[in-house]
Amino acid sequence: MKSKEFIDKDVFALDEKIGKIKEIEVDPQEYKVTHLEVELDKNVAESVLGAKKGGVRNMLNVSALEKGTGVWTENGLHLKVAKDKLHMYLRPVVKT
Repeated sequence: MKSKEFIDKDVFALDEKIGKIKEIEVDPQEYKVTHLEVELDKNVAESVLGAKKGGVRNMLNVSALEKGTGVWTENGLHLKVAKDKLHMYLRPVVKT
């Protein structure tokens, strides 16, 4: 897949839609994808992160995709991670 094919794809946690991919972060030293920036749905941002507004963006560590825990389909990225465990793979977006 080309990088532009990832942008705006839906992300699911155990078949529940949690958001959309907005950016891809690459380590410039290793030339390796490290994170996917995901804009979380309002209800997910509230329940997982305690955020009180929608449109919260977080960086999803690609370790959430290792060893068969993530599967790409025509509908988007399906994580085999329960929604209540997502916080282990997320970090806030840092704007510079």
